[in-house]
Amino acid sequence: MRWNLRLTAANKGVWKASELQRSLAEHGLVISAGKMSGLWSGQPVSLKLEDLDVICVALGCEISDLLIPEPEKVRRPGEEIGLQAAVAAGPAPVVVPRRRDGRSLPPM
Repeated sequence: MRWNLRLTAANKGVWKASELQRSLAEHGLVISAGKMSGLWSGQPVSLKLEDLDVICVALGCEISDLLIPEPEKVRRPGEEIGLQAAVAAGPAPVVVPRRRDGRSLPPM
C-alpha cells in the first residue's frame, strides 16, 4: 500500500500539516506534532482504523484516496525473484545440519 495523505489533503485545499492537525483535533483526533509529521511526510508504520475514519471525515475523502494498492509489489508463490532482489539479498546463509539435541551430525 502507498500512503497518499499529502496529495489527498492538497486536493482538498489543505497545504500544511498544522492545518490538518487542527482539523483532526476539531473532529476528536488529537495527535502529537511528531506523529503528524510522520503521517504528513512519510508512510505510517501503523494507524488505527478509527484514526483513518477521522482523517477521511476531516478531509471529506474516501479510504481509497488515502491508501493506494500496489499489488505488483507482492511476491506470489512460484514467481522467481528478480536479479536485483537476489543480488540485494546477498549470498544465501550456510545451513549446517544438526541433530535435535543440538550436536553436529558426523561427517559423511
